[in-house]
Amino acid sequence: MTYLSTPAESPLYQAERAALGYVPNYLRVLALRPEVYDAWRQLGEAVKAGMDPRRYELVTLTAARRLGSTYCGLAHAAVLRERFYDDAALRAIVADHHDAGLAPVDVAVMDFAERVAADPVTVTEADTDILRGHGLADVDIFQIVLAVCLRRFFSGVLSAVGAVPDPVFDGLHPGIRAALGTTGVEAVSG
Repeated sequence: MTYLSTPAESPLYQAERAALGYVPNYLRVLALRPEVYDAWRQLGEAVKAGMDPRRYELVTLTAARRLGSTYCGLAHAAVLRERFYDDAALRAIVADHHDAGLAPVDVAVMDFAERVAADPVTVTEADTDILRGHGLADVDIFQIVLAVCLRRFFSGVLSAVGAVPDPVFDGLHPGIRAALGTTGVEAVSG
């Protein structure tokens, strides 16, 4: 599940068991510092509140993939699958968002998110101008930066402690799981 020993029980677990029916592996790690989890949730809610939910998920999926975070990639692919896209559309997005039938603004947003995730210091005004050309306001661009940098933190934490994706993600189409770096076998080995 992780390289670290995590608490068998935590007050954090009750709400997740009630909502999801299981305790996610990421929460087991963060149960080591519940106050950090609470702060991260508050920040995440503030970032999400300023964005269209579908755009937030596309940005987050893109950042997770660029960062090599299978766990976060699977989690946000699952949200996109549940709320916004069917299997075929989501497979196309994870295979190549440039050729997935997305609106040009979505492609530009995902390209920008990938650049920010890869190396924020390489982002230039020309990159933001591309988004402005698609009708995004500076606050919209800032929201993308916030969402990506939030993912950089969380994906980094999960990767550094070896958090294994939850078995629930085995329900995603095998093509989606493979594109995100897992076949599902890893999720049950923890």
